[in-house]
Amino acid sequence: MGLNFKPLADRVVVEPEAAETKTASGIYIPDSAKEKPQHGKVVAAGKGTKKHDMTVKEGDKVLYGKFSGTELKLDGKDYLIMREDEILGIL
Repeated sequence: MGLNFKPLADRVVVEPEAAETKTASGIYIPDSAKEKPQHGKVVAAGKGTKKHDMTVKEGDKVLYGKFSGTELKLDGKDYLIMREDEILGIL
């Protein structure tokens, strides 16, 4: 990966999956009505802390809460940075 950013401690950088643009029945969803994605791919992970070893690693697909993380724009791409405990599970 060409991400020039290394999160500290128990933080991870997640690249959100693209939002659905069409329903199962073929109806296109306008930008104003799209749901915020709740899953993505870990592109960078910190080393953890003395009390907490990291569970997720780069390349894992993860599920996170709707309002988790802080939006971050690096090299023209959108990412989320969050603590590992905001991640609900690995897909």
